[in-house]
Amino acid sequence: MRPSILLRFKQGLIYSAMVSTLILAGCQLSGQQGSAPITSATSGQGDNAISHYQSIIDKSNNKPSIDVLRAYIAQEPLLSDSVARQKNIDGLWQMLTQMSPEQIQGVGADENILQGWVDLLDIYQNNRESADSLKAGYDDWKMRYPLNPAAKIPPTQLQQAILSPVGSTPRIALLLPLSGQGKVFAEAIMQGFLDAQKGLPSAPANNVATLPTTPPAENASDQDDILDQIYAEVTAPEDTHPSAATATTNLQIDPVPQNSQSVKVYDTTSQPIEQLLQQAQADGYNLVVGPLLKSNVQKIAQIGSPISVLALNELDTDQLQPRPNLCYFSLSPEDEARNAAQHIAEQGKSAPLILVPDNAFGERVAKAFADEWQTKNGSTVLKQSFGSVASLKESINQGIGIRMTGTPVVTTNTPVTQPLNTEGYPALETESPSNLASDTIDAVYIVATRDELVLIKPMIEMAISTRSRPNLYASSRSNQAGSGADFRFEMEGVEFSEIPLLAGANANLMKQAQQKLAQDYSLLRLYAMGVDAWSLANNFNKLQNNPQFKIKGASGELDVTDNCIIYRELPWLEFSKGQIKAVN
Repeated sequence: MRPSILLRFKQGLIYSAMVSTLILAGCQLSGQQGSAPITSATSGQGDNAISHYQSIIDKSNNKPSIDVLRAYIAQEPLLSDSVARQKNIDGLWQMLTQMSPEQIQGVGADENILQGWVDLLDIYQNNRESADSLKAGYDDWKMRYPLNPAAKIPPTQLQQAILSPVGSTPRIALLLPLSGQGKVFAEAIMQGFLDAQKGLPSAPANNVATLPTTPPAENASDQDDILDQIYAEVTAPEDTHPSAATATTNLQIDPVPQNSQSVKVYDTTSQPIEQLLQQAQADGYNLVVGPLLKSNVQKIAQIGSPISVLALNELDTDQLQPRPNLCYFSLSPEDEARNAAQHIAEQGKSAPLILVPDNAFGERVAKAFADEWQTKNGSTVLKQSFGSVASLKESINQGIGIRMTGTPVVTTNTPVTQPLNTEGYPALETESPSNLASDTIDAVYIVATRDELVLIKPMIEMAISTRSRPNLYASSRSNQAGSGADFRFEMEGVEFSEIPLLAGANANLMKQAQQKLAQDYSLLRLYAMGVDAWSLANNFNKLQNNPQFKIKGASGELDVTDNCIIYRELPWLEFSKGQIKAVN
């Protein structure tokens, strides 16, 4: 083993030379353990201090310097954003790894934080060929330097080196809630996951899928959490007079990876998630799939995990923690809204209106749609919000339609000169100067349940006086089981997005899932999620290292975006003459 960098740079260390260096750099020493030297001009905490240290970092042009290391160290405790702190730590580490022992001369005896960083670099360089040795060295280092920021937020490069590769046949621990309200979701996901381990049935040559017939509740939930919506549908009564529909498509679901390793299921309602992660590691598993509940995913993002994790839920952007061993996979309504914006733009439309529920869920979906639309088209999206089914019925009984007007959705790229219309739902009876004219809107994207869509569509038609009618598009939220021939005829011409399994991608897999899940749409979507979770888990290393990775999954065509978030692209179907057909 080569001599310690820490030992070599300490040899010949002259304190007076260090003081001279600091004076030349305009710095002052602090006698407190773990404190970083700061300039007198920026001794106050706040944005000015952050900017001051950032200017020192920027002016270095990535040229290694001990003074720039001090700027990184002084800036780190001032940063409140977790992403910014990780960026700070990674920047410091990258510079430190480029420095020679001679360049590190000048570290003060009371610069505990900087000494800790140098010691950690020495441990890394001596043990990086062995993940176990490196982890042991890092654990010992954390006990000696508990105040160092790397004790809580290690550099990304160090995290990656500590983690052993998952491999092509990982040992998988499945973490799901096996009791309480989440049980029904967990069992559907688990069924799809374990069925995928056995391999998927091949699709028939004439791939025609018979769609399920169990209807949803009279009023599906409008709550923010998609699991609440699914729960409302799962617990609905059965329809005694179903009318089946079929969909014929050329969609495909890729074969799933083979892995004969045993899968162990852990109940996340039985003990804290931290203990379950440690237990899974102690049991010899090197990859966790789950948890499902967002609160548990948040904990993992905050505290980290000793082994790699494919979480089955997604966090809001401001809650994401960049970690090299954590990926996110969910049935995201925001992804579906982005899909819709792409699809509508590809069809040559230029002025969409989006109709969403009047709640936080609707606002999130509208913003996701508008963000994507501005990226693709550059123009502003108008939005209207609607209330309950009862309020929609009241409006239609009064002869009130939905005019093609709305409030511009404000995004980060919305021009400040854009006039804002403050009028929303109930639908406008007269045009106002700040509204786009009804003949300008050429597409309407509707995020509604089946019962809401049945009322919204005629309300749109009622208010349109021109011959030119906008194309109507709906989310999968309205594609619910038990929709008979009457509904399909009423929805003539409406396009909607849906997961490949429900869009007819593999009729034999569909039949297998229907037999096990009582022919319920909501559970079938979760079953498809379980199938794809198996494929993603067995390709975990590719998720981390291959930005071109794609899978034609049962829940959508999947690829990887920033922070290892799995993005789903959905196919589109259309109601046509009482049937459902694929949109070319």
